[in-house]
Amino acid sequence: MERDQEFTEYLIKNIVNKPDEVKTERTVDERGVLITLHVNPEDMGYVIGRQGQTARAVRTLLKIVGAKNNARVNFKIHEPEGSRRMREMEGNGMADSGAAPAERQEASIDDLGI
Repeated sequence: MERDQEFTEYLIKNIVNKPDEVKTERTVDERGVLITLHVNPEDMGYVIGRQGQTARAVRTLLKIVGAKNNARVNFKIHEPEGSRRMREMEGNGMADSGAAPAERQEASIDDLGI
């Protein structure tokens, strides 16, 4: 496991209620390193934080870790199906299964700009 991945797991395990369920995936491509985080759906609020502040802080710290290793590190939070956000969208009619993917107006964690 690389340092950026270890750092991410250490950091997230210390802010969630179910640290045993924290998992990360690390992929490398031409755009750099991508750390994808998987947590218990109940812990999503802790990881994202108020108005995305916690996730933004984690991204900032990972950019610093990456810079020390001459790598560009990106951070993605996996949003599991059945999460609260998905249920809210279904209740608002935003997750209409008949719509083409390009027509959907679903929000995602990436839309927060963090």
